[in-house]
Amino acid sequence: MKTNNMLITILFISSLIFGEEWYVKKSSDNLVKFSSSTPVLDFDGITSEIDGYIYWEGADLFGKNNELYFEVDLNSIETGIGKRDRDMREDVLEIDKWPKTSFRGSIVKVQSIGSNIFEVVSKGLIFIHGHKKDLEIKAKIMIGDSTMNIKCDFSVFLKDYEIEAPSLLAFIKVADEIKLYLDFQLIKITESKN
Repeated sequence: MKTNNMLITILFISSLIFGEEWYVKKSSDNLVKFSSSTPVLDFDGITSEIDGYIYWEGADLFGKNNELYFEVDLNSIETGIGKRDRDMREDVLEIDKWPKTSFRGSIVKVQSIGSNIFEVVSKGLIFIHGHKKDLEIKAKIMIGDSTMNIKCDFSVFLKDYEIEAPSLLAFIKVADEIKLYLDFQLIKITESKN
């Protein structure tokens, strides 16, 4: 009887500590892109400087207590025009005060759409320009043996973060809606939490 209780206790404890951790793989192939527009011009800003992780407990994919966190270095975003980059960093995003933007949340819905391909919904808080807002993001996740690829797109609105839409010319303002597209890789770090 004592042996059975001991075995049940060991199995219970091991089920609590089993989990998976995935970290963003540093790569120039990672892409974080924002798209903005004016009545006469569209432009993009891009970077590969994204960092973060996904973690969950248990044997189930994106199991209990799952957590994800991603951040982007705003100083690394380039639009292809040096002055526009400098103005965006210094005057619009004020990166001396808020050098990064981030999202922290959890995966609340998972749907398999193919072999190791999933559509997920995550809910959490996005941090931009000193402000946190609730955000729901839909993403596609493809999982290999030791790599994970995440793709998602969503929009944010400058006014929600007290960012004044900049003017590219004296009379042409950038649209309030900024479209974001992310495509990046994670690598599997561990199968058990130590």
